[in-house]
Amino acid sequence: MTATVSRETMIENLRRAVKVAQRAKTFGKHPFGAILVGPDGDVLLEQGNIDTLHHAESTICHVASTNFSTEYLKGCTMYTNFEPCAMCAGSCYWAGIGRVVYGMSESRLLEMTGNNDENPTMSLPCRVVFDAGQRKIDVHGPFPELEDEISADHLEFWKSHG
Repeated sequence: MTATVSRETMIENLRRAVKVAQRAKTFGKHPFGAILVGPDGDVLLEQGNIDTLHHAESTICHVASTNFSTEYLKGCTMYTNFEPCAMCAGSCYWAGIGRVVYGMSESRLLEMTGNNDENPTMSLPCRVVFDAGQRKIDVHGPFPELEDEISADHLEFWKSHG
């Protein structure tokens, strides 16, 4: 099981995920970023978005599951700037990650991107995906106090990709 983490620590780690998303954007990728934090609070992995199929979250889950045991991953937390989509939530579940913390909801992302072919958002909250499984995943989010920071890169990016 994952250790208790303060809201302040969650916000600090979400800001680090936002920096990873900003880095992805500088490479012309969609501005999504994720970090994986171990049970002791150390950042184990960072991942920006690669493409429409290789999201930051699903990719970090794949790398984590090939490098760490399921038992170890139960104590880990994935931080991501946006709520994991259905694919990424499934990846978190199958990797065995114990906690997911996200900054903004998938529904807010849909409001910002609209009907964009590069981001065909699904209306399926990660909590619904996790609740369908047999393993409990602790979920925290959204964090309204970070919305301006998180949305800035997306508003700029999707305006130019609309």
